Amino acid sequence: MAEAHWYVAHTYSGYENKVKANIEKAIEKRSDLQEAILEVRVPMQDTVEIKNGARKNVSKKLFPGYVLINMVMNDETWYVVRNTRGVTGFVGPGSKPVPLTDTEMRTLGIRTDNIVVDYEEGDTVVVLAGVWKDTVGVIKQMNTNKQVVTINVDLFGRETPVEVSFADIKKQD
Repeated sequence: MAEAHWYVAHTYSGYENKVKANIEKAIEKRSDLQEAILEVRVPMQDTVEIKNGARKNVSKKLFPGYVLINMVMNDETWYVVRNTRGVTGFVGPGSKPVPLTDTEMRTLGIRTDNIVVDYEEGDTVVVLAGVWKDTVGVIKQMNTNKQVVTINVDLFGRETPVEVSFADIKKQD
């Protein structure tokens, strides 16, 4: 399978969140896209505004009119993103999208390094951070593209699948 890269899609101004939601819906509907389109982001920046003497924390779009997409570029993914309502095209010369470099991604605060793990499906792990901190679970599925594992945790007496980042787990001794 080809390697995923970050691409920039141009959208109508004000449609960034709708485009993100529509692409995520398309991914949910088609299982073949789940391994090809890994993440969709609308970069936000927290700022402080002062209006009428009152300080207010506000989240603003870092790049209005643009959406970042981490995906494996092929005809199918190109078609799905390009034909999403609100998308006007990809950033790049002509019709050929150009992926962002690792340097460009670092300046945006998005890590691109892959975590190499020494565990596999069936191993018991402990969650080190996040909502599921200190939870013990058995790995049911691993997704190296998204850098996550799916573990089953006991929730209200039922086994429930939960996705956890590679960085947030360790193998139980």
